[in-house]
Amino acid sequence: MSFGIYDVGATTFYACQADPRFSYCLYVPQQIHQQKNLPVCAVIHGSRRTVEGYRDRFADFAEREGCIILCPLFPVGIPDRDDTSGYKYLYEKGIRYDLVLLAMLEEVAERFSARRDRFLMHGFSGGGQFAHRFLYLHPHRLQAVSVAAPGIVTLPSDERWWMGLSDSKEIFGIYPDFDTIKSIPIQIMVGEQDLDGSEINLTPASRYWRPDCNKAGRNRLERATVLASALRDQGCQVQLDVIPGVHHEGFPLIPDATDFLARWISHGEPRFEHSEGREPEKH
Repeated sequence: MSFGIYDVGATTFYACQADPRFSYCLYVPQQIHQQKNLPVCAVIHGSRRTVEGYRDRFADFAEREGCIILCPLFPVGIPDRDDTSGYKYLYEKGIRYDLVLLAMLEEVAERFSARRDRFLMHGFSGGGQFAHRFLYLHPHRLQAVSVAAPGIVTLPSDERWWMGLSDSKEIFGIYPDFDTIKSIPIQIMVGEQDLDGSEINLTPASRYWRPDCNKAGRNRLERATVLASALRDQGCQVQLDVIPGVHHEGFPLIPDATDFLARWISHGEPRFEHSEGREPEKH
């Protein structure tokens, strides 16, 4: 297969053929000229939707590891103009955002003969919300997942979605398979100074408000720690990294995320060597 000048490196945005309301851009490494079945890493944006910024900052990782970077764009205003966060919860008014991403992956795999069965994922903030909820529903599609500063978290509990998982079968037709989830390397990361909880402490005015919905912690640092602990209690393989000096910023977390993901990019089965990462100091 031959590729044009605009097919390699940082690409334009492509409309998702399965649903053209959504689009994605890529970083395609030079190895595409010599190899087939390259792995794919999906990088999920946060609320500010700085999609190209993530693509460009993952370029070195893409070239070094021979990995295609897939950066979806979930715009504000779908399905209504006030919808800013539906993608974070995977479902909003009939839209299955998890399935939109999987459709994008199929298009990339077909276009570039890339690996389609399993892929890597990293998400920051709202993207971190997407990433850990995607893990619950589709662990068999993931090689490894890096969840950065998710803020509003779904715990592996018997509460109703989105706080827990009890009705995920009713909503998605899927109940989490923890036997598979336990085999997936999980990184949960957050800045040490990510302590402003004003955005993530929901009020009754929010469409996502639930009773006790803020009980996982006052800020993203606390909530990331609670999520990591809850997953470990389920037997999951979790590395918790608390990055010194970082506030609620996505780009400074990328080096630690790519270091983690690079360990699982091979085509073999994951072999997780448990690491505590850089966790908060206990006083």
